[in-house]
Amino acid sequence: MIWNPAAETAPPATRAAHQLARVRETLAWAVERVPFHRARLSAVRLEHLADLAALPFMRKSDLREHYPFGLFAVPPAELVRVHASSGTKGKPTVVGYTAEDLEVWREVMARVMTAAGARRGDMLHVAFGYGLFTGGLGFHDGGERIGMTVVPVSSGNTARHHLLLQDFRPAAICGTPSFVLHIAESLREQGGDPRALGLRYGLFGAEPWTEGLRAALEDAFGCRAYDIYGLSEIVGPGVAGECEARAGLHVCDDHFLPEVIDPATGAVLPPGQEGELVLTTLTKRAIPMVRYRTGDVTALLPEPCACGRTSVRIARIKGRSDDMLVIKGVNLYPSEVEATLLAEADLQPHYVLIVDRSTTLARLEVQVEPGPALLARCGGFHAEHPALAEVRRRAADRLRAATGLSIELTLVAPHTIPRSEGKAVRVIEQPRA
Repeated sequence: MIWNPAAETAPPATRAAHQLARVRETLAWAVERVPFHRARLSAVRLEHLADLAALPFMRKSDLREHYPFGLFAVPPAELVRVHASSGTKGKPTVVGYTAEDLEVWREVMARVMTAAGARRGDMLHVAFGYGLFTGGLGFHDGGERIGMTVVPVSSGNTARHHLLLQDFRPAAICGTPSFVLHIAESLREQGGDPRALGLRYGLFGAEPWTEGLRAALEDAFGCRAYDIYGLSEIVGPGVAGECEARAGLHVCDDHFLPEVIDPATGAVLPPGQEGELVLTTLTKRAIPMVRYRTGDVTALLPEPCACGRTSVRIARIKGRSDDMLVIKGVNLYPSEVEATLLAEADLQPHYVLIVDRSTTLARLEVQVEPGPALLARCGGFHAEHPALAEVRRRAADRLRAATGLSIELTLVAPHTIPRSEGKAVRVIEQPRA
């Protein structure tokens, strides 16, 4: 099922003409109303979409430097909602929405959720956090727009999730993959069966996750898992999402124009080549974003999709460019470690990378929890048990083959790795002495 066939299946020429008209409108709106854009873009004459490549980038630092409302194109009195980041790395990035912007957000959420199987009348269990974080309210509004029955549980209070999932038996759940997996794990530990909940599909996002984690979620719940992508600076969740073919994420590119660039040079890369995702909002009124560097690593996928949608697709997010670790001269993303670990059936998808920079060359330790079947064979967690030692050796060999690095792998007792109610913390940096 397609939510908006006219927009989602438009012929390529129609789509491109629509995008060009909208990006021109966005530039005119931004230059007229935002001094930051006026200083950078007033001389721009956009004849073709390809001319966008000559425009300067925006970065997260621009939002922080103009905190709180310096990049807004409307006065605060015209906003109907404000969201913001946590501000853990400085001032929070503040975003706002006009009534028209919220309508666009509900529209794109309805599209990506419908593409993943959401239907009117389905009950949706929302395990994303509410508040300044955009996840909970994004899925909530999208579900209501479709006509779903929305249960706004929010994150945290795992026991409440167990109760409501078992008693309400929803068709769908949405949340960060790490937290929803924790819900399944803790339910099993209390004697429950996540597969007996009757979930048909899960909608996950807000953190990079791999095919291995998808397999773990699907095995835990017995339902299909779909990737939904977004970021608050652009709109929140709903920028892109997987359809039921799960061959990349369809970008709502009549509202968000994607490019992929070389993160070092800024040059636009051709489809299929991996780089940093850059997005330009085409219909956003409160805070227009022109060539915003997301920091997310992906590639544009040019091949047609079996679902019939003609919107451009992106590959699943590999990670953030600023999350890339450089260990002994080797570039490494946490997602690459996750994919390798989860190829080992005896390991759990609970892990952390500890980077020790107290020596001249950074040292990397990966801590990961063993799976229940392995623990059963060992009669519990015994660090020196031969079966644990063999799995540790095998997984370390896999990591060495996949990364070219000799990584210290440590199997730790169950529940050693903290479970997150929001975005999972996968990297712990130990600074130089």
